[in-house]
Amino acid sequence: MTLDEIKAAVDAGENVHWVNIGYVVHKDRLGQYLISYLPNGSCIGLTDREGQRLNGKEAEFFIAQSKDAAENPGGQSSPDGQGRGVAQGGAGAFPLGGQR
Repeated sequence: MTLDEIKAAVDAGENVHWVNIGYVVHKDRLGQYLISYLPNGSCIGLTDREGQRLNGKEAEFFIAQSKDAAENPGGQSSPDGQGRGVAQGGAGAFPLGGQR
């Protein structure tokens, strides 16, 4: 997903995730787009400080069906549905703050 697609989906109320459903993309009350890790509450901006570069690869962002999130809140399902915490293409999940 591109940055514009991610923002539009979040604004439309879609369940946008990064790498696995444990990472949720949301917009805070200040209008900032953030990625939060549900199990421990860690948070990072969706983009760099200039708002131009994603903190993650476009292919790692996806919209989850609400059923998936309801069945496994804070879980480690991935876009391929295997529950391995792995993004498409085999890339592993990175700790928040580990991406630059």
